Amino acid sequence: MKVPEIFGENVFDLKVMQDKLPKEVFKSLKETIEKGTMLDPNIAGVVANAMKDWAVEKGATHYTHWFQPMTGVTAEKHDSFISPTKDGKVIMDFSGKELVVGESDASSFPSGGVRATFEARGYTAWDPTSYAFIKDGTLCIPSTFFSYSGEVLDKKTPLLRSMRALNEQALRILRLFGNTSVKRVYPTVGAEQEYFLIDRKMFDARKDLVLSGRTLFGAKPPKGQELEDHYFGPIKLRVSAFMKELDEELWKLGIFAKTEHNEVAPSQHELAPIFTVTNLASDQNQLIMETMKKVASRHGLYCLLHEKPFKGVNGSGKHNNWSMSTDKGVNLLDPGSTPAENGQFMLFLMAVIAAVDDYQDLLRLTVTSAGNDHRLGANEAPPAVVSIYLGEELQEVIDALEHDVKYKGKTKQIMKLGVDTLPELPKDTTDRNRTSPFAFTGNKFEFRMPGSTFSIAGPNIIINTIVADELRQFADELEKAEDFNAALHDLVVKTIKEHKRIIFNGNNYSEEWTKEAEKRGLLNLKNSAEALPRFADKKNVELFERNKVFTEREVRSRMEIMLDNYCKVLSIEGQTMVEMGRQEIYPAVNAYILELCKVIEHKELCKVVERSEKPASACKAPAERKVAERLSADNEAMFAKAEEIENLLAEAKTHTDAVKQAKFFAEKVIPVMEEMRSFADDMEGYTAKKYWPFPTYADILFSV
Repeated sequence: MKVPEIFGENVFDLKVMQDKLPKEVFKSLKETIEKGTMLDPNIAGVVANAMKDWAVEKGATHYTHWFQPMTGVTAEKHDSFISPTKDGKVIMDFSGKELVVGESDASSFPSGGVRATFEARGYTAWDPTSYAFIKDGTLCIPSTFFSYSGEVLDKKTPLLRSMRALNEQALRILRLFGNTSVKRVYPTVGAEQEYFLIDRKMFDARKDLVLSGRTLFGAKPPKGQELEDHYFGPIKLRVSAFMKELDEELWKLGIFAKTEHNEVAPSQHELAPIFTVTNLASDQNQLIMETMKKVASRHGLYCLLHEKPFKGVNGSGKHNNWSMSTDKGVNLLDPGSTPAENGQFMLFLMAVIAAVDDYQDLLRLTVTSAGNDHRLGANEAPPAVVSIYLGEELQEVIDALEHDVKYKGKTKQIMKLGVDTLPELPKDTTDRNRTSPFAFTGNKFEFRMPGSTFSIAGPNIIINTIVADELRQFADELEKAEDFNAALHDLVVKTIKEHKRIIFNGNNYSEEWTKEAEKRGLLNLKNSAEALPRFADKKNVELFERNKVFTEREVRSRMEIMLDNYCKVLSIEGQTMVEMGRQEIYPAVNAYILELCKVIEHKELCKVVERSEKPASACKAPAERKVAERLSADNEAMFAKAEEIENLLAEAKTHTDAVKQAKFFAEKVIPVMEEMRSFADDMEGYTAKKYWPFPTYADILFSV
């Protein structure tokens, strides 16, 4: 396989466009893609015809507007290229209108009240900044999604809006430093994707995995990840074959799949792509998740993307490596060595620090879900408290600036930004901190909180918007300054003093940090029910409207959708637990108890114990009796909890207010679900394996 030859072969990229389009049409479309200029409607027909010819040459028979509704997954409606002729035959046709605009049933997707059932009309619109591609014989056209009345119903449109806001404000800052050559600033992202691969037969045998994506029951196996022998270990042949085919599929789609390895937990793995522009990275991550599942099925495997598929075992995240780059290829979070570069870097760094501090709630809620609530705060994921890690050397530089003292590192100068130089910082100035939610890692920030199922559009909408807003405030202040260098220095020092509480370079898992964070006034939003209602807080609505990312109605609709999803997921899990408990575990355990009783009866101990004045401990079958009694008590308790869950789920439906319903699930339903699970998991350890109704953790995690 010659990778350079197959890379991007299924993508209608600039190289293909230049080959297929007339020179002037290509020039106009390229201008739209690279500079964000308005698409010339006059070229749509020419582009559509060229796109169709290219797709048909590659065997495509259909096209679809590929969009990202508020479901967290992608959506597509396929139409064939065929068009009838007068002689009863067909030709392959694709018009400019079909390329630019499509129609979908908007009321069938989550809208947060924006679309009622009788208000069905919605539209998809081609996003020319993201390349079209061929998938499974269909030409996929990346698109936005909006309602008949103009409300945004997708994740892509606000992401593009946030990128526009960041570009506008970053350019203002660069102009202050005398940089007039840069025309555009892009946020860039590299999203590391963690996942589990398990045997498909194991997956099919567990109703909880099939219906909820995670195990609702399951005792921890004798061996898990304690020996640290899986992480970066030799990749098993079956998994290696999967990874090889996955790479090939992704490369054909122009996705820079770069790094793959075993993760910490048994059967857990990771794929990491190369950085790219955020909207492309978002599209590609959706394709990565979809392709993983498709390729896994060809190998008799199932790809689990849930944040916490196995209790007591490392969960899966999606580390969002974020930075900003100019159209000249300069990373704005890369420390420089000249006075101007140093000052510029420090100002952009301060914008990120201030943004994370001012909008901790938004960062926290954009990564919250019923699934990720199980993961955040566990031993492999950041806690619910948002903080920033900078590392020792950068921290020392900031401390020196704050106190106007000599930096003890390479330079002995007083820190005056734009006048004296900061030290030239190497790429790796410190150790990595895997416990930090938002860590500076040399020339980017690694946001470690997103869950593995998440669309990265959500977190990046927030990061782009909050950083853009801080840059706006910085630009407003500096543009009025008479002495730019002095004003720059004062602004940086002021920002450090006002926002240093968000910086923490220690162990985020420690109880001491939780207490310290509370003293600092940092938020600790422990679950979705606490975090999500903050989306519509006045300051947040004003932020989005100020930067033209969301209207207030769009903010509230998204809050409703996320709350509704949280409640629906927990309702599905609760109902699944009830069914598995009643239909599988309860009868299976009773069957084993019956066998134990037969053993006891066979030894004629039951009657002996009843007649004898001797204590039960004198019986010759104490183990059987002890196990039978324990299982019987657990089974009855589990059955009672199932009934309690059923009643609670019915009561939850009476809460029509989304915030109150989410709180009810968090405070009332989840604790009982945990109690029911504890009884079932205890029984698993005492029930003969042939009786246990579904595969155990040991079966699943060590079967591939």
